[in-house]
Amino acid sequence: MAAFTTTAAPSAYAAAAVARSPAPSPSQWAPPHRSPPAVGLRREAAPPRRGAALLVKAKKETFSTFEELLEKSEKPLLVDFYATWCGPCQYMVPILQEVHEKMSDKINIVKIDTEKYTSIANKYKIEALPTFIIFKDGEPCYRFEGALPADQLILQIESALEAPK
Repeated sequence: MAAFTTTAAPSAYAAAAVARSPAPSPSQWAPPHRSPPAVGLRREAAPPRRGAALLVKAKKETFSTFEELLEKSEKPLLVDFYATWCGPCQYMVPILQEVHEKMSDKINIVKIDTEKYTSIANKYKIEALPTFIIFKDGEPCYRFEGALPADQLILQIESALEAPK
């Protein structure tokens, strides 16, 4: 990030010259001149920004409806309601990957984009992002909102799975 410094105010003569200069007519206006980049001085592709190049290993399955997904799930589901523009939702991507690696035998994790699937988000009254809902036997049994570190997310999931329905 560039650092900005302030300089002394321009002289009264420079300010007066700016104030007196007439505005260019539309026929005189020309865009600012920009020199083309030097051929030999181009930088290589910039490294990916933090969080942009995360590789998430996911098992993609297609279901005709969300209800079908809930019915056919053999394990409880942790559903992450997110949006692509949501910073905390993006923060959760590697955390959900870590939780998946540690708890794949107990729970499946599903991500639902609230902007693509507004009807599902409305049905479950999603008002904050990220929102997590744990479904057991096709029914929501536990709900929490906000980004959490992996250890706290695992504690939330374990307490929901141990609680009677």
